[in-house]
Amino acid sequence: MPKALFILTSHDTLGDTGKPTGFYWEELAAPYWILSDAGWQIELASIKGGKPPADPSSAEGDAMTDEVRRLLADEAVMNKLENTTKVEDVEVSGCDIVFLPGGHGTMWDLPNSKALGDLLGRAFDKGAVVGAVCHGPAGLLSARLASGDPLVHGRRVAGFTNSEEDAVGLSDVVPFMLEDQLKAQGGHHQKGPDWQPFAVADGNLVTGQNPTSSAEVARLMLKAADLPAAP
Repeated sequence: MPKALFILTSHDTLGDTGKPTGFYWEELAAPYWILSDAGWQIELASIKGGKPPADPSSAEGDAMTDEVRRLLADEAVMNKLENTTKVEDVEVSGCDIVFLPGGHGTMWDLPNSKALGDLLGRAFDKGAVVGAVCHGPAGLLSARLASGDPLVHGRRVAGFTNSEEDAVGLSDVVPFMLEDQLKAQGGHHQKGPDWQPFAVADGNLVTGQNPTSSAEVARLMLKAADLPAAP
């Protein structure tokens, strides 16, 4: 059975605002079920291990998708989520896909995790598919390849855009603008209209722009891994 590793943020506060954040449910749930239904074994890890924080707004209103409901109702998955492996303790050698769901929490801890950067660099160098969606590509900023180059350097990459960050009113709260930093590391940033699904694959790197891009990122990861996607 092919194996995928999902790595989540452990950061739970939006800067100095005191407001809660974390990972975004849809960005975990949609890829989880697309890969799981296609026969993949999925392991969950986080920066600190244990139970990662979820952004409460991602379980409200239109954000509460059928995939999120399915995840929340699945006792086995929720038990895995309560007990994620610390990223420093993860063995990545058996994983064919490594995926970073987003949520604003990722902007604080993923780029500053040397363990995550080392893991992503090793995975990509050995041919694993590395994927990320929305703010998840912030984790790619910590990754260097054996050549010394940033993982995103010279590659087409998507992520939460400056205009989308402006629209949610958090441009002055986040520690950096993700679109700008992906470009600063030599990534060829691509984007679609705000809030519309947009994902791009460049070899074994698969990235998506926003929460609505999560399912397409999962399908492109399966294609890049050379296994069929679920219907």
